[in-house]
Amino acid sequence: MDLEAAFRVVGEFGVRQKRMVTVLILLQVYMACQSMLIVLVGAEPHYQVEKRMNPGGGAELTEHITFTEDVSSIVTEWFLVKHQAYKVNLAGSLFFVGVLIGNVLFGPLSDKIGRKPVFLVALFFEVLFGYATAFAPSYEVFALSRLLVGIMNGGMALVCFVLSQEYVGQSYWAVTGTFTNMTFAVGITLFAALGYCVRQWRTLATAANSSGVLFFLLCVTFPESPRWLYSRGHTEQAEKVLQDLAVANGKDRVVVKLRRSADPGRPGHPRPSALALVTHSVLRWRTVVLMYVWYACSLVYYGLTMNSSEETGNRYFQVAMFGLVELPAYPLCIYFINKQWAGRRKSTASFLTFAGVSCFFTMWVPVREGSWFSGTSLALVGKLMISAAFNIVYVYTSELYPTVIRNAGLGVCSMSCRFGGILAPFVPSLRRVHQSMPFMAFALIGISAGFLGLLLPETLNKPIAETLEELQSPAYQRILEKKVLLFEETSPPFKVPE
Repeated sequence: MDLEAAFRVVGEFGVRQKRMVTVLILLQVYMACQSMLIVLVGAEPHYQVEKRMNPGGGAELTEHITFTEDVSSIVTEWFLVKHQAYKVNLAGSLFFVGVLIGNVLFGPLSDKIGRKPVFLVALFFEVLFGYATAFAPSYEVFALSRLLVGIMNGGMALVCFVLSQEYVGQSYWAVTGTFTNMTFAVGITLFAALGYCVRQWRTLATAANSSGVLFFLLCVTFPESPRWLYSRGHTEQAEKVLQDLAVANGKDRVVVKLRRSADPGRPGHPRPSALALVTHSVLRWRTVVLMYVWYACSLVYYGLTMNSSEETGNRYFQVAMFGLVELPAYPLCIYFINKQWAGRRKSTASFLTFAGVSCFFTMWVPVREGSWFSGTSLALVGKLMISAAFNIVYVYTSELYPTVIRNAGLGVCSMSCRFGGILAPFVPSLRRVHQSMPFMAFALIGISAGFLGLLLPETLNKPIAETLEELQSPAYQRILEKKVLLFEETSPPFKVPE
């Protein structure tokens, strides 16, 4: 039997898979805390600058900074204001620089040596460096620790998402991907609540990082991805993992016997590398388009979120709102991406375009305190739309790449995504040039990415390619048509877990 048939036999989303995927989904709360940490620990309170005579004598005046707001942050501890204010945005960008490096290093590595070891090593060191952030004695150490945390986060987060997909049957990829991204939004809200309760920035950083220890202990017992094992020619090991899943799912009598896959390591079947994303005619164009779509999603998503701390009013409430507003996006995703008239492609393009349009109109709406219709309201609508697009693009990209190179493809797209994250902390500062500049940037990027996304193929109700040969083989296309009919008869396009 092939791999999808084996999953239908052992259980596409049985008890064991539900437990593993639940842990991986809840891990998003920890990742959200790390990604948004700088929003609260780098908060800039109101301050006054007084000119004082130099105590050492002479006629020179010195500036004395007095914070008029009771806020604990790296700004108040190391006086990162005025000409030093850029260091806060720099620390935020260093995290995403690290995520970029982590994607480049760990994405292809997990395709080569396995998902599980890369995932566990990255998670362990992310927790370790997270504590270094909390106890940093100087800004330089703080900034370095954020870079290191980002490197580990980039490797761990990518493999975490892939595992949540590869542990289950294909018909559940949409639901696991949706819940994964939805939990990240919940994590932003929980982080805002944690920040409201824990006002000292070092204590906040420690509390936000400590949950990672629990998740590491829970993930140690996870098996290797059966899809990765099968794609690398380790058929016997893949059968053993699937057999264990069958037993855990209460199907003791099931015997898993997979069709032998071509060993990518033997002569005539070279192991595909990340270079295939450039040399392969089909993958090359897909990768170029997806890289820009991911870049746009990241820049607008993180830019709007980080801009929330600069809005008027309670910063904790603003951050929480920009997390909560994402939640309605996921039912919308579930509905649209499984409709034949919408699918993955049109849904992604539409949400990106609407996000850009919302940001565009934000520039023309005056700020009105207490009004339901304001620039902030439209910014929240933009955040909802871009969250929906970001959620779909994870699932969509997984389906566009064959298993043998999926992690490398996701790694390259995520690398492009991190360029958006690197620039995101600096976009809100464009308001110093003109109040509308940040939203002009969000609007142009969102709309252009939406139109470009229409060039990608649709993947709804289509079997996922396991090898590069299946991607454009005429024989495979004939098999594909038969599998589509079988797939539609045997499983619905979307299932809700019991």
